[in-house]
Amino acid sequence: MKLRNYLLALPLALIGCAYEEAPVATTTTVTREVTTTGPATQEVLVTQAPPAARVEVQTVAPGPGYVWTPGYWRWTGADYVWVGGTWVVRPRPTAVYVRGHWERRHGGWVWIAGHWQY
Repeated sequence: MKLRNYLLALPLALIGCAYEEAPVATTTTVTREVTTTGPATQEVLVTQAPPAARVEVQTVAPGPGYVWTPGYWRWTGADYVWVGGTWVVRPRPTAVYVRGHWERRHGGWVWIAGHWQY
């Protein structure tokens, strides 16, 4: 009778032996140092230099009063991504668009956003 109980329990004992764990995928994340220069300015100091600006084909203006705003490299917190240029309506007839640019600062680069000058 004891042998019969052992034989009945044997398949249950072997169930866990057939399980094989799937390999665990690992990823490596590379980050670059980014520091803010202060809460009032909201400037971000990026330690990685921005790539050279791309040469864009400027399309025909969609109408009178539109100004071409060139593309630029935007920092995502991990890498640069290109934001293409676009046409925007001039807010005032005499307004001039000042192109955004990356400015070299001590320890890195800071983005100076494009803006309208009146």
